[in-house]
Amino acid sequence: MTPVLSDALRAFGLAALQAVFLLAMAPLLKTLIKMMKARLQNRQGPPLLQGYYDLAKLLRKETVRSETASWVFVAGPRVYFAAAVSATTLVPVLISAAPLEAAGGVLLLVGTLALGRFALATAALDTGSPFGGMGSSRDMTIAALAEPALMLGLFTSGLAAGTLNLGALARSALQHGVTFHPSDVLAFAGLFIIVLAETGRVPVDNPATHLELTMIHEAMLLEYSGPDLALVEWASAVKELLYLTLLVDLFMPVGMATSAEPVALLMALVAWAGKVFVLAIAVTITESMNAKLRLFRVPELVSISLGLAFLALTIRFL
Repeated sequence: MTPVLSDALRAFGLAALQAVFLLAMAPLLKTLIKMMKARLQNRQGPPLLQGYYDLAKLLRKETVRSETASWVFVAGPRVYFAAAVSATTLVPVLISAAPLEAAGGVLLLVGTLALGRFALATAALDTGSPFGGMGSSRDMTIAALAEPALMLGLFTSGLAAGTLNLGALARSALQHGVTFHPSDVLAFAGLFIIVLAETGRVPVDNPATHLELTMIHEAMLLEYSGPDLALVEWASAVKELLYLTLLVDLFMPVGMATSAEPVALLMALVAWAGKVFVLAIAVTITESMNAKLRLFRVPELVSISLGLAFLALTIRFL
């Protein structure tokens, strides 16, 4: 076996392990946020493993599809899930290197996630449901502002490191440690708003409601059931964990391993879990202290993140 082929097989093996790890942890994060939010509201909340129970229940159910649905509707959840899983291989998690970082950097990550969004929005339009069309229109409107803000925020870190490769960005951040440079603070604030928008969190969206006037992401899922719905819910949880991991990599890199030694990986796992938990607390507090914005106010909030990211990039460039 040639060295090139051996390295390629090793990279794909690490990518598969990292994808399985994030797939396993994503439902836990989603349930943890629900639990903390319930406690802040003096409610008991769901059990810690409720996310796994919900996925198992949906996977056992029968799939019901509209008679007017075509292959676009069937392919939507699968492309959405595949895009989320593919994106996990481009972001460093425990080690300051992504398994498939040689395949591409920031632009490939954003493009992969955008492909999943496009597939889900197109599938929601396929059946002709008014709710699906409404949700798709609203989601793409927000994405038109969120994706440029996401790229500008990532470009800020890329300009400081001199590269757009996510593995190199993580290694550069680990080398310089946590900084409070104005551009980093502004970029973090802008990207945090993008996390709320991309994951459908309050004040942008409310994943716990199905009211016509407030639905955005949930409106695109009303026609799905069974395994199809499970794929969409699971992919959404993976995207949320992926965005929080991205914030950890760029702005809180302390604790990341530089080698694959068992002790270093164990310490990196503890550090990663602690930092993601801190960000989950921040998301929970933000949801609990804010009300759902009216729809025409949501682009204003996302525009603020775009302005913060542009200002951060300008400061870093100057």
